[in-house]
Amino acid sequence: MADESPLIRSLRTAVAAAPGDVPLRLHFAELLLSEGRNEEAVAEAAVALQHAPGDADARALMMRAMGVPSAPVPEPDPAPVQPPVAEKPAASAEKPAASAEKPVAEKPAAPSEASAPSHPAFDWDAAEQQVQDLVGPRFLDDPQAEGGEGAAGDAAAWDVDAPGAVRLADVGGMEEVKERLEAAFLAPMRNPELRRLYGKSLRGGLLLYGPPGCGKTFIARAVAGELGANFLTVSLSDVLDMWIGASEKNIHDIFETARRQAPCVVFLDELDALGAKRSRTHHSGLRNVVNQLLTELDGIASGAGNEGVFVLAATNVPWDVDIALRRPGRLDRTLLVLPPDAAAREAILRYHLRERPIEAVDLGKLVKVTEDFSGADLAHLCESAAESALLDSARTGSVRLITTKDLLGAAKQIKPSTEPWFAAARNVAMFANEGGLYDDLLAYLKRKRKL
Repeated sequence: MADESPLIRSLRTAVAAAPGDVPLRLHFAELLLSEGRNEEAVAEAAVALQHAPGDADARALMMRAMGVPSAPVPEPDPAPVQPPVAEKPAASAEKPAASAEKPVAEKPAAPSEASAPSHPAFDWDAAEQQVQDLVGPRFLDDPQAEGGEGAAGDAAAWDVDAPGAVRLADVGGMEEVKERLEAAFLAPMRNPELRRLYGKSLRGGLLLYGPPGCGKTFIARAVAGELGANFLTVSLSDVLDMWIGASEKNIHDIFETARRQAPCVVFLDELDALGAKRSRTHHSGLRNVVNQLLTELDGIASGAGNEGVFVLAATNVPWDVDIALRRPGRLDRTLLVLPPDAAAREAILRYHLRERPIEAVDLGKLVKVTEDFSGADLAHLCESAAESALLDSARTGSVRLITTKDLLGAAKQIKPSTEPWFAAARNVAMFANEGGLYDDLLAYLKRKRKL
């Protein structure tokens, strides 16, 4: 602080350098108390008590700093206690033998013992409440106290969401996507008898790909809701670690958590970053992450396989994903998530306008002029229209509702964010469609005359 004396500054530095030196800290607290800085003195005394819980000097200093009278202060002087004894000389003379039997040293203790109950004990609970905001907990919980594993190995270290209320019915439009999900993923899981009859395996996962902002994550949550399964999201930041071998361990711990929380959907977000092609990866740590991910998808490490663990992944650039991740038995089912169709756009616009002051909005016109808009583009459109109406209201001083004109004006100023993605995907669909991986994308581009 600017108004501190040089002595206080030097003592503060010394205490910071030797936090366990209780006498030094108490000396510093005495100096703070002498300058009227009682709260700081209380904090220093409390820290001293953390290091030396039974230190009487620290307790006495804290009591003085808090304005609580210490026990010796109200204690009466021993001199007034003596006259009652002196008033009965005959009694002492009549019992010389009794006085001889008891040691003389025990007599001074009697007055202090008799006077002790007259002084209430110091209320440590009240003192703790006054300093609880100044002093943190004395001890930190040991992450290895239970189970013998660190925080990364504990299921609580990963955020596993309980089964949500989102269903595919909450996804507006996109009927083709729902039908593909039902046929490739959901129907076999809902009909275990038919699955066993036809020998349908639940191994493998589903890869969602398409332009950004089109609802891949929302669809993944809807699938988890349809299955009544827990939901665990994994991104690159959850996995990568600076220590050798820690990233691979994180991948293993994530899948072990999902197996313990089964049924559970593991959602690998931005798979192109987590499972990039190893031939293009120069860092050995990232290659090892992909290797560990392949092992976990096969269920080799668990011994019991991945029963009850459903793997969904999403990416904007599937052509950058390692080809081994997409072989049968892993992420072998692929689903193209395109920009929302007309029904989906209307549902999205209704959702983002539901709590805004609108007047006679023609959703039909908006749906027509927002073709190829992503869900994120539509949300931005509503935000821009609301901002325009808000500025007009601020200028005129009267509240104006959001109209169709505001929304159409915002739509003219927004360029669909999906166009650059389709420009890049066109070349892949035309010249790198090995094994028909992108036939659905190629059919969409032909239907939209984007080739």
